[in-house]
Amino acid sequence: MYLGDNEKEEEPKEKAVKLTSRERRFLKFASVQFDGQTYMTPYDFLESIIHQQPEPPRERRNLTQKELDKVLTMTPKLNTGSSKMFRSMKNNGIISYTEYLFLLSILTKPIAGFRIAFNMFDTDGNERIDKTEFLVMEKIFSHAWKDKRGMGDDSDMLTVAGSATKDYVDDEQGLQRQHNVDTTLTIHFFGEKGNNELHYEGFRKFMADLQTEVLEQEFNEFSKGQNTISEVDFARILLRYTHLDADAHEMYLERLVGRLTSKPGITFDQFKVFCQFLNNLEDFSIAMRMYTLADQPISQEEFQRAVFICTETSLSKHLVHTVFAIFDEDGDGQLSYREFIAIMKDRLHRGFKMAAKLEGWDAFKSCVKQEIKTPS
Repeated sequence: MYLGDNEKEEEPKEKAVKLTSRERRFLKFASVQFDGQTYMTPYDFLESIIHQQPEPPRERRNLTQKELDKVLTMTPKLNTGSSKMFRSMKNNGIISYTEYLFLLSILTKPIAGFRIAFNMFDTDGNERIDKTEFLVMEKIFSHAWKDKRGMGDDSDMLTVAGSATKDYVDDEQGLQRQHNVDTTLTIHFFGEKGNNELHYEGFRKFMADLQTEVLEQEFNEFSKGQNTISEVDFARILLRYTHLDADAHEMYLERLVGRLTSKPGITFDQFKVFCQFLNNLEDFSIAMRMYTLADQPISQEEFQRAVFICTETSLSKHLVHTVFAIFDEDGDGQLSYREFIAIMKDRLHRGFKMAAKLEGWDAFKSCVKQEIKTPS
């Protein structure tokens, strides 16, 4: 179509795309940038799991190429990884947004799911993951989180490191745009030259170490150097990510205090086993349906047996008694397992409400299947 001298074809306007809850949280805690891309440090990641706000608030730091190179040389090799790796690295590393999603998903995986996760990355089935296969994760997670956003407006604001930042981005990729540098994870897994291969045992150990590290961080926050945390602090940890209002939250704690006659405390091993059980909530729910009809409440013995069936580990009688003291509404020794599961799912997903659409690991698995079916 002919346009007059004073007429110009109107350029398409970029959409203001509202950020997801995970993108907002990533931006809230991410403390470094390089080449226009925002990254978390290992310390940022741990802090984002444990706390609601960064402590203390800080300005985001722009890394030079020289600074980034120095930071990445501090990445430990895979065979030296441990359950203290992120804490020991502190701010000496970078984690991209898609890697943040990957690390979050690890925290909710049952041990039995580690092999499934490995096989997803091992696209050629040779029992090894190379760097190229791992980087496919970026594309898959981008697809998994596509269409999770809505339209934003200027009233949507997010405070990041003390400054107001708009809660939307002006392109559909947003935080998932490609970055062109190696990260702490890629160097840890595949070496500085990127030609190492990741075998299952190394992958399994990394996942187990990360789960343990986050749980140790949570436990140590309340133990203050002691070998145990109080039963009330155990309840606080369980309830801290749920969507209970303040009155309901306080009611659970008061109920626990009023019911416990013996308070020897909860050890880290007991706490860890219980949290590993929470990663098996779906299997637990299925097991409980085998016990009960019409969603009848369950006894402590039934609860303990179902946990063993799902995890092949036993919860201590005191920990089970503590759980019932928290969640047994009328004190009759019976637990409404459906209500318990609903509350613990909030804890498991650390405050991120699950939408009707597939999210997180389920969306990831769905997109893996789609990628396999779709010819390149």
